[in-house]
Amino acid sequence: MFRSIGLCTLLALPAIVTRLSGSHPEPVLSMIIYGVAVFAASFLLAWAAEAAQVDISGGLAIAILALIAVLPEYAVDLYYAYTAGSNPEYVQYAAANMTGSNRLLLGLGWPVVVLVGLWALRRRALSSNRPALPRNRRVLSLNQGNRLELGFLLIAGIFAFVMPLTGQIHLWMGVILFAWFGCYAYRLSRGAVEEPHLQGTSAAIGALPRRRRRWTLFGLFAFAAFIVLLAAEPFAHSLVNAGADLGIDEFLLVQWVAPLASEAPEFIIAIMFAWRGNAGAALATLISSKVNQWTLLVGSLPIAYLAGGGGAALQLDHRQTEEMLLTATQTMMGVALIIGLKFHHWSAWILLLLFMVQFPVTSTEGRLILSAVYAVIAVVVFAWHRKHILPTLKAPFAR
Repeated sequence: MFRSIGLCTLLALPAIVTRLSGSHPEPVLSMIIYGVAVFAASFLLAWAAEAAQVDISGGLAIAILALIAVLPEYAVDLYYAYTAGSNPEYVQYAAANMTGSNRLLLGLGWPVVVLVGLWALRRRALSSNRPALPRNRRVLSLNQGNRLELGFLLIAGIFAFVMPLTGQIHLWMGVILFAWFGCYAYRLSRGAVEEPHLQGTSAAIGALPRRRRRWTLFGLFAFAAFIVLLAAEPFAHSLVNAGADLGIDEFLLVQWVAPLASEAPEFIIAIMFAWRGNAGAALATLISSKVNQWTLLVGSLPIAYLAGGGGAALQLDHRQTEEMLLTATQTMMGVALIIGLKFHHWSAWILLLLFMVQFPVTSTEGRLILSAVYAVIAVVVFAWHRKHILPTLKAPFAR
């Protein structure tokens, strides 16, 4: 435990010293220093959020942990949205960071966890001299309770198409998404409280005596939040400037580097859980994170934009509209693939391959074609799983 926390502290130390000393390194070096700090803070928050489940349960846990776990990602994106209120050039970066984080989570996180989980099952079968998984069992099953998350994500995903259709993220859309997340948190709080399955550093923290554990959690949360608040603004700013220095599209840097730094710890922990045989729980966590992003994060943008001096609507240009459409169709395809509460290995490969295809696709036509591919697959799979659509739509409202 102390070694892991100490390593994260060392990784964050250069950013702390640089920021507090008032130094201004060149953009590329600044991007690395502050990006590593965000990465380290994300690990601290992930460990603390998991261990806190020992002391916090029900709705309070959901309300607090859902916000804490995504603090680094939100801090960067909300900085872009807030700055866009006075500098319209930053509107594109707010949209880029949000769409990148959403597509990264679903297009990379979901399939990798499934593939690693299935590989772990095959490895265990071979090590115990049992035959490998037959073809009809190369699938990761979800719990019936996960239909609740899928219902909230499906409805939020349908609503999200309003944004590319109108070319804006209006304040009223943010209010609706905030309310939808509130309903989601309330519904989860009414469910049965389960004992947390902690491993690694979070397990070591959770095993501490109560008084010591709570002080440790408080210290970790406070220190990680301090790092995030210290590093978020210079990290976000350096990404934009580093793009010009490196000759790389700033939009792409903001879209992929920032989300990767903040979400990598969550991915790593989920992959470790999958490797140890808890792939179902790991995937359920990532599905919940997707609900948080597609409601709370998206809904926060127009509010931050208004607070920064902008209007009631964050206007999207053609490229941002295309990125929103691409993200919305990817979301619907992801829901369609697992609406039957089964994640097949071929579904994981399709999601992963389509995610990789988007990087060489840089034109408007390419993004629209890829959006159409996502949409067609979603429609076909929804038709195949049509008996699961109504129960999923009803899940958020069922008692």
